[in-house]
Amino acid sequence: MKLRFFLALLLAKLSIPALKITGHNATDFPGSLALKICPDFLRFVNKPKRIIAVTGTNGKTSTANLTIDMLKRFGVETLNNSRGSNINSGISSALINGVSIFNKEKYYLAVLEIDERSAARIFPYVHPDYMIVTNLSRDSIMRNAHPEYIKWLLGKYIPKKTTLILNGDCLMSSNIAPENARVYFGIRELPTDTKECLNLIDDLQICPVCHHKLEYDYRRYSNIGHAHCTNCDFKSPDYTYCGDGVDMNRMRFKFFGPNFMTEMPIIDQRLVNLYNEIALITLMLQLGYKLEEIKREISNIEVVKSRFNYTSVGSMKVYNVLGKGLNAYAESRVYETIVSQPGDKELILFINDLGMAAHWSENISWIYDTDFETLKNDRIKKIIVFGDRGLDYKVRLLLAGVEEDKITHVMEAKEAITAVDIKPNMNYYVLYGADPGSFKLGTQQAEALVEYLKKNLPKEEQ
Repeated sequence: MKLRFFLALLLAKLSIPALKITGHNATDFPGSLALKICPDFLRFVNKPKRIIAVTGTNGKTSTANLTIDMLKRFGVETLNNSRGSNINSGISSALINGVSIFNKEKYYLAVLEIDERSAARIFPYVHPDYMIVTNLSRDSIMRNAHPEYIKWLLGKYIPKKTTLILNGDCLMSSNIAPENARVYFGIRELPTDTKECLNLIDDLQICPVCHHKLEYDYRRYSNIGHAHCTNCDFKSPDYTYCGDGVDMNRMRFKFFGPNFMTEMPIIDQRLVNLYNEIALITLMLQLGYKLEEIKREISNIEVVKSRFNYTSVGSMKVYNVLGKGLNAYAESRVYETIVSQPGDKELILFINDLGMAAHWSENISWIYDTDFETLKNDRIKKIIVFGDRGLDYKVRLLLAGVEEDKITHVMEAKEAITAVDIKPNMNYYVLYGADPGSFKLGTQQAEALVEYLKKNLPKEEQ
């Protein structure tokens, strides 16, 4: 087996320069090749002495990248998979880059984003010292079944030595792997929280201990909030670290820990990224960094811009937004964020999962779990839907109560660009899916829209 392992390592190493020559830098091919030659490759490849893992349904990529950036600011270069996949082949590719041809490790510390479904293939061989679990929620039914299944899967395979950093506001994941050491992070009650679930997805209504109905003290979204059982002692955990006094105007919040409180900068206006930021601060404190050092450096890191970025054209803005098709939970949060932004808006939906059409069944059930009702809003002036799948979106939008004259269907991507109404101060949101086909299309069309607006500026802005 050792001979097979070194053959796999050698061939995987040789494939890397070939991939660079052909322009395929962000790929899990070396790891896939190594696993085909040596199925136990992850067992034998040497790992860094300390490993930080990040998993969860939503937010793991942003949190992992924030962690990598923050550690770099402290002078720590990490082995990571930010340019590859987060399944076993992607982890293998990262580890291949982290060792010499003789399997000698090059890095002391690794930050690995790990797909929650891949626990059974990764955790028997990769043992994180710390692992952030951002949340567990409903994802693609074809990939993830139900979040309870993912919770069971993670709980079964998370190594016992791993200290968990858990979202105390996520009742689905906060009690995962109860035998492991843990710390909790979260955000105290906000003025916008409610008592009842206002969303179509409501996956945690029953106490996981005694199966009686849970009573929510407040809800932020679906199963995100604080709850207790009136029949037994189950309740949301107490925070170890948390945010409070969130002020999006000043972009500051109060950060509480054991026996201290300080004010921290908010690095992004979206609430989901405040959770990611607090998870990062919690991790850095666990790693032994001082609070004042963290506070000083956190202002200088940025959330991944490819997921929610904008370009100004005169008084208009074109937003490029990851919509994460097939994931009703994440998609709903994106619409919630868009509606919460100031100004009038037009949306173009390129969330057609184009790269998956050849090998996935065309299951559209997820769009009926998505809160399209949020888009029934006076500030939403037009929604442009695209292609064959666009007709499904149109039906769903009509069922959500969106006026038909606000919905425009086009068959060609370039038609979507010319279908926008050019108006001063308008905000245009180009949404794309997570698969490569939709990502490429969405980002290209966002650029095309910017150029189209530049050529057709309103007279008062010329």
